[in-house]
Amino acid sequence: MNTKTQSPTTNIETYTPRILALGLLAVLTLVAVTGCKNENPPAAAMEPTGVYILVSVDGKNLPCSVTHEGVALTVKSGSLTLNADGTCRSLSTFAVPPNPDVSRDVKATFTRQGAELTMRWEGAGMTKGNLDGDTFTMNNEGMIFSYRK
Repeated sequence: MNTKTQSPTTNIETYTPRILALGLLAVLTLVAVTGCKNENPPAAAMEPTGVYILVSVDGKNLPCSVTHEGVALTVKSGSLTLNADGTCRSLSTFAVPPNPDVSRDVKATFTRQGAELTMRWEGAGMTKGNLDGDTFTMNNEGMIFSYRK
């Protein structure tokens, strides 16, 4: 009877590539699972309600000078409050030099379709805006207003 015995070294050498392959597969699976985590929920799932602070107009950080309908003015501050009942309120402060600051308070109702909000302002028409994370951007009579929550 001729019995062949394997030494412990031969046994480990035979299985080392398999063990390394399984370990690599486990690491790659872990990386893939953690790397696919969605940090930002889809816009449709985001809750739009809250207070948004005006941070820029036409890409210019506040306070900034802009021209609207041929009039040079300085936008000093602003906020947009979106309520759960579908109402909203815009407060803004601006100046037309050399006159003192003027505050404007406008109310609206809004509807939402995905990331897009449509606001119907009391006595002032309609504007559309988009949610992107904590940022809300709207085109207000040709000027791009950007707000942050």
